[in-house]
Amino acid sequence: MIRLIVAAALALAGINGAAAQALRVGDQKGNSQAVMEAAGVLKDVPYKIEWKEFAAAAPLLEALGAGAIDTGLVGDAPFTFAAAANVPVKAIAAVRQSRQGLAILVPETSAIRSFDDLRGKKIATGRGSIGHQLILAALEARGWQAGDVQIVFLAPSDAKVAYTQGSVDAWSTWEPYVSQEEVLFKSRLVVTADGLTPGLGFQVATPDAIKSKRAELEDFVRRLAAARAWSQNNVDSYAATWGRLMNIPPAVPLNWLTRARIRIAPIDDSVVADEQKTIDLYDRWGLIRQKVNAADIVDRSFGAAVEKGAGL
Repeated sequence: MIRLIVAAALALAGINGAAAQALRVGDQKGNSQAVMEAAGVLKDVPYKIEWKEFAAAAPLLEALGAGAIDTGLVGDAPFTFAAAANVPVKAIAAVRQSRQGLAILVPETSAIRSFDDLRGKKIATGRGSIGHQLILAALEARGWQAGDVQIVFLAPSDAKVAYTQGSVDAWSTWEPYVSQEEVLFKSRLVVTADGLTPGLGFQVATPDAIKSKRAELEDFVRRLAAARAWSQNNVDSYAATWGRLMNIPPAVPLNWLTRARIRIAPIDDSVVADEQKTIDLYDRWGLIRQKVNAADIVDRSFGAAVEKGAGL
C-alpha cells in the first residue's frame, strides 16, 4: 500500500510539474463518472476533466475520431468497427465483467421463451453495438443465417420506445438498460452473452492524446481502476449513490452491480485474444471493411497505471 501511495504521489507530481492539460472524457450513461464520483477519486485531480456523455458507443467513437474527445469507454464490438474503419483509436485498458448484463430481452407477457422462438421476429439493437454482436453470436451458435431474424437498428432511446410499443419483438441491449427493464418492467432475458461473447469493454484513446496527454491518461486510468475496485467491495453504497445520480430506483443498479463485478484490467495476452475473437466474428459475417489484428489496436503501456489503481 505504501508503494502504491508513493507511486501515485510521484505521478501527481509529474503532472503538476508539467503544464497540466484538460482531459476530454467521453462516458456512457451511469458509467465512469458515476463510479469515480461515488468512490471519491475525483476530489484531487490536478488537471481539468471535461466530461461528455453519450447514449451509446457509436456516437462516442465518432466524437473521438473527429478529435472532439481524447478518451472514452466503449464495448469491444463498436471498438472493432471503429478500428476496422480506420478511426484513430487505441485501447489503453480493458473492462472485465460478468456477461449476464448483455442480453436479449422480451416483454413479460411475450410468448417467446428462447432464442429459437425469435426466428423471423424483430430484434432491436444498435448497429455495431455489443447488442448486435450478441445477436450474431447467437445466430452463429445455432447455425442460422442473417435472414433468420429481422434486426432493427435503433439507438437505445428509440429501441426502448419500439420495444415498449410492441413495434419489435425483442431488444438486444446492455447495462444499465437490461436491469432497468428487468426490475422496473419485468422483462425476461431469453439469451445472455454468457458463453457467446467475450464481454469486454475498453477505455480507448486517440494516438494524439496518448502522445500529448500521457500523464493525464495514466492518472485517469489509475483512478478509474481504483474506483472500480472500491465498487466491488461497496456494492450497496455504490448502488444507492448511482441511483441518486441517475434518478433511478436503487434496485436497478443493485441488480446490475451485484452480478456485474466490473473491474479494470491491463491489456494483456488474454485481452488481445478475446478482442481477436470479436474481430473474427465480424469478419466471418462480412461486416467490417478490413480484418485487423487485435495486437495492432491496443496499447499495453498503461498496464502499470491500471495495476496500481486496482491494487494488483
